[in-house]
Amino acid sequence: MTGSKRYKRSSLIILMMTFAVFLLTRCMDGEKAASAPLTKTSFSDFAGSASCISCHKDIYDQHIRTAHFNSSSPASASSIKGSFAEGSNSFFFNPHVKMLMEKRDSGFYQVEYFDNQERKARRFDVTVGSATRGQTYLYWWGDTLFQLPITYFTALQEWTNSPGYANRVTFGRPVTARCLECHTTFVQTLSAPGVAVDEFDKHKIIYGIDCEKCHGPAAGHVQYHTAHPEEKTARFIVNPADFSRRQSLDLCALCHGGRLQKTAASFSFQPGDSLGDFFATAQQNRNVAGMDVHGNQFGLLQASKCFTLSQMTCLTCHDAHANEKGQLAVYSQRCIGCHNEKDQHECKLKNKIGPAITQNCIDCHMPEQASGAIVVLREGASIPTAANMRTHYIRVYPELTKTVLDTIRKMAVLN
Repeated sequence: MTGSKRYKRSSLIILMMTFAVFLLTRCMDGEKAASAPLTKTSFSDFAGSASCISCHKDIYDQHIRTAHFNSSSPASASSIKGSFAEGSNSFFFNPHVKMLMEKRDSGFYQVEYFDNQERKARRFDVTVGSATRGQTYLYWWGDTLFQLPITYFTALQEWTNSPGYANRVTFGRPVTARCLECHTTFVQTLSAPGVAVDEFDKHKIIYGIDCEKCHGPAAGHVQYHTAHPEEKTARFIVNPADFSRRQSLDLCALCHGGRLQKTAASFSFQPGDSLGDFFATAQQNRNVAGMDVHGNQFGLLQASKCFTLSQMTCLTCHDAHANEKGQLAVYSQRCIGCHNEKDQHECKLKNKIGPAITQNCIDCHMPEQASGAIVVLREGASIPTAANMRTHYIRVYPELTKTVLDTIRKMAVLN
């Protein structure tokens, strides 16, 4: 066999292996890498965010108001944002099939009816999503979690079918460990890698993205400092403020880096680790046109000149402890920290717009765009509705520049 043929054959084998890894690691399909090791981190390694209050109350009080902290929780009257009131608790798939969201003695349920006869009822057990954009819901079946067919869509303030579902009742979508890795701090996985459907210990879950998702398991930290209150140097804990740029970016990219192909068990990655040791990061999509505004903020940011021409990280603009949603002026001041007269990177529209330009860089350079991943079908609709989210592909959008200037001119005429 010639060297050329051997090379082509090797390339084909590598390509086939890569494709196989892709198939085995897709999150929502419930498939996993067969060779991945069992999770090394244990539930007992975690202290829970409530243990942080005695020393870090101000930060804790801020963080519990964030979308991260509220990204999942046990389902309850307070955590479920959709209505159970008659007239607002239904979703009709067709004249014969409907879903009702009902409060019963044993909890809240999604109930399927065919010609007004109950066919199946499953309880709301877990709420996923802070309701900033919406919420979806999970139910336990033994040690397995499944997604319920109906989701709450905040922008519409109504129940819709769950994202990616066909226009029919579906109770059978299993939830994988990789899905939970980005909506919880930790879940103890019971099943070995390679099984068809993941199993979990429902009593060993840390809901939401809390302190330990970014600072690492803190049981040792809490135990040590409880026993040594005089010690002011933090021990047995990770501080992301001390990370290198790559470590900081990898921590955020774990859940904001697109659909990563995992090469190790979910929840193996810990703050400070290299993402490439747990995921096939070299095979990530680098084409901006193929990136979704939901879930791949890092990929979009990485393609931006702001990123490539600086040493910025996600924390350059985001305060991970605070809820700053909608505070465009706050974010704009962080833009101006780099884009100012001193650094000769000022906005070229400054003279046309005036001081107001300092209040909103975001709408021009990070506009809201429709997500292709968060798409729901409203009752009776034939065309899906997408959630809008801000792109992290920071650049000049000529059509938006024109709109801004037209608005300014109109305001000048009115004044």
